[in-house]
Amino acid sequence: MATHRLFNIVKQSSALPASDIGWKSTFYKTVYNVIPNRRYSYGAITLVRSVYESCRQLGIDLRSVELSGWLMFQQSEKEYPPRSITLKRPSEVEVTVFSFSKESERMALRVSTSGAYKKLLDAILRERQPYMPRIYVKSWNTGDGKLYVRGELQIAIPVGFYYSHATRVRANNGRLYGGVDVNVDRVNLAVVDGDGRLRDTYTFWFEEASRKGCDRHRARSIIGMKVHEMLEYAYNHGVRVLFLENPEVLGKLKLLWVRSNDRRRENYNYRVSVFRSSVIEMVALKAPLYGIEVKYVDPRGTTNSREHDEIMKRYRLDRHTASAYLIALKGLKQP
Repeated sequence: MATHRLFNIVKQSSALPASDIGWKSTFYKTVYNVIPNRRYSYGAITLVRSVYESCRQLGIDLRSVELSGWLMFQQSEKEYPPRSITLKRPSEVEVTVFSFSKESERMALRVSTSGAYKKLLDAILRERQPYMPRIYVKSWNTGDGKLYVRGELQIAIPVGFYYSHATRVRANNGRLYGGVDVNVDRVNLAVVDGDGRLRDTYTFWFEEASRKGCDRHRARSIIGMKVHEMLEYAYNHGVRVLFLENPEVLGKLKLLWVRSNDRRRENYNYRVSVFRSSVIEMVALKAPLYGIEVKYVDPRGTTNSREHDEIMKRYRLDRHTASAYLIALKGLKQP
């Protein structure tokens, strides 16, 4: 309720504060009157501001945007332990909730985690690492006079802490380089040496995840497994540095493709918009777990250019593998 009310106010405002402090000072009382909790109030303001900034950067009319109906508890402050959403143990979290009478109570929720994430949560508790938590409710039901909810616990921690506790391999002593071309149904890897000689290529497919009807959670799981498979392959074949397309430049090109109606199939815009940038971000996030450094290159010319066509003919590569090789070569030429 607090988030939706604030979002409606922002959509009707002719001028908005420029800074984070300005947003909080302007809208704090409005949000706090709905949910009398400082951390949740700041969390709602942070959420709405992020939507506003995204629309501004992408040139989208904020008034055309609608929030979905999920329910979120968000704390935007990093602390240990967080007061409103407190991780008690890897299998339990306590959450401050409010009734319509605005009376608060603490509710214990059960958390299900995999082995790797359980170790990470153990490390957070053991080392008293400050973190920013949030919970969003995905579904709810009633039975036997009780309310049942199902959702996700998300915890934001410093990336250095994540890499130091979640690494999967020993030290990476590789001396090779990799170029990665990401598409809506596959990831192509090209491995080169320091002189740019092609040493190896491999394609990692996730066709099922790219289909529009595939469940989002399942799609992300499938892509995540393939990303780990690709990174493990690169690590075992001596890759120390991976070159990826710069997501900032790729995002601008994506908007140009969509606006110019450059589409080869009915849902092409959807596939371009959803998958490529998100997979690149996933590769960049997971690469340090294998001791692999990530660097970005300008994607212009890596798909359609004379050099790209010459590489395809010279090495008898398909267009996506040739793009991966060209990305690696562009990365080697960078200072």
